[in-house]
Amino acid sequence: MAITDTFQSGVAGGPPAAVVDTSKPDVRVISLQDIKDAVNKGIEDFSAKPTHLFILVPLYPFLAFCAFLFAGNKALLPLIFPVATGLVLIGPFIAIGLYEFSHRRERGLDLSWRNAFDFWHSPALPNVMFLGVVLVALFFAWLMAAMLIFVWTIGRYEPQTIVEVGELLFTTSAGWSLIIFGNLVGLGFALAAMSISVVSFPMLLDRNCSVARAVHTSVRVVAKNPVPMAAWGLVVAASLFVGALPLFVGHAVVIPVLAHATWHLYRKAVA
Repeated sequence: MAITDTFQSGVAGGPPAAVVDTSKPDVRVISLQDIKDAVNKGIEDFSAKPTHLFILVPLYPFLAFCAFLFAGNKALLPLIFPVATGLVLIGPFIAIGLYEFSHRRERGLDLSWRNAFDFWHSPALPNVMFLGVVLVALFFAWLMAAMLIFVWTIGRYEPQTIVEVGELLFTTSAGWSLIIFGNLVGLGFALAAMSISVVSFPMLLDRNCSVARAVHTSVRVVAKNPVPMAAWGLVVAASLFVGALPLFVGHAVVIPVLAHATWHLYRKAVA
């Protein structure tokens, strides 16, 4: 395995910087049982160290901000569903600190709350943040696409309430066209996000490799395991949907479990 060592400049005898992994890791063939096992291990990690507050603290201010925008600008009401479903795109970035819990637990290390923020001290942080920006950009691209689809199917109509949005979607032919085309385009965005990020963030934290190496490995995992990865995508989508039903309260459990499961999926898929 090719490893490049880099050292900090400055004080003589200072500690070396983290080793940068330049290798091309092997990608394993996984099964549906591996997906199930990863989810079960994610549940075990969450049970060992409940991390719901880690998700609730940033999630609810974000949702409150979105609610404020929707209430103050009725032109944004058509985006309320795309914003909710867009959590699938940025979820891997939101949960970045939770991978460290799973990493530490598998090594038998301390699981105190401060460890959730250890990634801030990781040499991989710039690459993690860069990939996070890519996912956020993908999220906003999805919102733009959703608005264009709304205008294309419904026209330049501004519903006044969320109830009116629901009636428009489910009781008109234009609304059903919007649902069909919107879901198809949304699926494309979801596949793109999953392909570039399904194992990228855990790999960046674990190996301190380049973004290109992590993304390439993630794409290889998806390409080599299309059926298990499709099943994983369904698990994520269904879990987030169920978690969103009671005013997003369920996400306090769903997102941490999925994050922990993602770490174990990475361990199974990347040698």
